[in-house]
Amino acid sequence: MPIRITGMNSGLDTESIITALTQTKKDKVDSLTGDQKKLTWKQDKWKELNKKVVSFYNGALSKMRFSDAYTKKTTTTSNDNAVSVITAGNAMDATQTLDINSLAKAAYMTGQEVKNGDTKATKDTSIEELGLSAGDKLKFSIGGDSSNVLEVGIEEGDTIGSVLSKLQNATSTDGTKLNFNFDDKNGRFYVSSKTTGEAASFDILLDDESTAAMTKLGLTKKEDGSNYIKGSSAEIVLNGETYTSDNNTFEINGLTITANQVASGITLSTKQDTSGIYDNIKSMLKEYNDLMKEFSTLYNADKAKKYSMLTDDQKSEMSDKEVEEWEKKIKDGLLSGDETIGSLRTGLRGITNLGFDITLKDGTTSKLFLADFGIGTGSYFSTEVNERDLLHIDGDKDDSATSGNTDKLSAMIMTDPDAVQGFFTEFAKSMYSKMSDLMKGTEYSSSFTVYEDKLMASQYSSYNTKISSAQKALEAMQDSLYKKFSAMETALAKTNSNSGSLTGFFGG
Repeated sequence: MPIRITGMNSGLDTESIITALTQTKKDKVDSLTGDQKKLTWKQDKWKELNKKVVSFYNGALSKMRFSDAYTKKTTTTSNDNAVSVITAGNAMDATQTLDINSLAKAAYMTGQEVKNGDTKATKDTSIEELGLSAGDKLKFSIGGDSSNVLEVGIEEGDTIGSVLSKLQNATSTDGTKLNFNFDDKNGRFYVSSKTTGEAASFDILLDDESTAAMTKLGLTKKEDGSNYIKGSSAEIVLNGETYTSDNNTFEINGLTITANQVASGITLSTKQDTSGIYDNIKSMLKEYNDLMKEFSTLYNADKAKKYSMLTDDQKSEMSDKEVEEWEKKIKDGLLSGDETIGSLRTGLRGITNLGFDITLKDGTTSKLFLADFGIGTGSYFSTEVNERDLLHIDGDKDDSATSGNTDKLSAMIMTDPDAVQGFFTEFAKSMYSKMSDLMKGTEYSSSFTVYEDKLMASQYSSYNTKISSAQKALEAMQDSLYKKFSAMETALAKTNSNSGSLTGFFGG
């Protein structure tokens, strides 16, 4: 920006005069800038709200459209220390007997002490010091298959450390790897399978190429085999039938059984988990309530008409806390009375009033409503204004408004779970469909968006153009006025100069 020196001859405060004369145009720049900032805040508020709407749509609401959300099963055991069970929805209601005969183990070998003369060998000990030669090999068979071999060749200049590195990086014929380590303090190799079970177990493979190296590196079994544990699979007997697993976990007819201890005579009892169904319904309604309360809070907020957008000059005269509180008033009221919020509230609230034809356990069909399950809104006049759309479940221990009422929902789940499933799947489908309609893409909005994001983006760009034009108009007027005052100052300077010359001419 050019440096302007004015008022030197006239004595006028030309800066203040020009500021006053251009204030209208400055106000226009500030107004447009403020409106654009307010639009940005509104966009941010909508983005945050839209994220919550989509989360409900894709999460709890979507899940509750399908029967899986209502086919909750649970399995109890007579020995929780020995076994744990995860129950799928397709598991059969039944009482079963279980014996755990063995657990899966990983193969493990503690190598025999490696000597370098009379002392323990270390990773720095060379193969020559151990009496080994290039061409010797180390071999391990995997899974009891002599054709599936993990093999390492010894080369000139190798040390125990370099041989260890080769073993750690080696893979068998089918790609299996083993764990290897060498402990300098004890002078021994240690070997284990990476996973449990017979298939991952290893064994020492001795032949003309490997016997010498395996023996001198202590990679052999003792006569009694006490330094070697063979990898084994887990074995259980469920209802008289034997099953094996390499990892202690068995998936059988909807049950995922994990064996933790050897034990016998265990009872497994599988039945409908009524609390799980209740919790899923309650969770869906809680998310609905959270959304509806936010809609109401935003819609009923004070419009904050007394609070205009602050200019930079105004902010400079206020504390940071004052600015923050002022702007919060504006932000809180941005969606007050918003038509889109109103449409969302009305659309979703309408679904809660619908009835659905449901087949009952006696074979008859009846139109059921939320009220038949003890679910409804609170009293209009005794409920806080932003909570009037919220749904309450009679007998819900977490809801002080209805915890003392009869728990109809739990009773229905116990007596006729199919009717509960039928109603709430239809309820969720209808609300899901309504939300799909509300989030359809249009000329002004993107898909899965409840607000006119495209229109707002266009408006933001339009503000850039308007602000640029207004700023140019302000600067043009300022330049014009500065030129005029500058010309006046120049004329005054000449007049003063001429006056000085005349004074001198006439002798002062």
